[in-house]
Amino acid sequence: MKSTAHAAGLSSANALTSQNTAREKLGRIAPKLAELGDSVLFGDVWERPQLSKRDRSLITCAALVVLSRTEQMETHFPRALVNGVSHEEIIEMITHLAFYAGWPAAVTAALRASDIFDSQPK
Repeated sequence: MKSTAHAAGLSSANALTSQNTAREKLGRIAPKLAELGDSVLFGDVWERPQLSKRDRSLITCAALVVLSRTEQMETHFPRALVNGVSHEEIIEMITHLAFYAGWPAAVTAALRASDIFDSQPK
């Protein structure tokens, strides 16, 4: 596995590209939803100082695992790497959640994480 700093440095552009592509697609089909995401979620909630972006990323990724939101993992797992969460921490979070979210959710998330990590630039 890559170190956190190495992974973050290599995945930053890919995470931003994935996030921007998703926002553009959402903006075309549901412009108000995209606007609310930009202004409220990413413009306000993610900027609140009470939690670091690293902590917010780990919490968001955990919620995606619990809810089996694999499509959103494509954006948030790389973003978590950029925000300082390591590959190892993401996998450990998934392993931990296997006993709370259920085995199928954890296995699905681990396989999805593997695909996402493998797609990151080397």
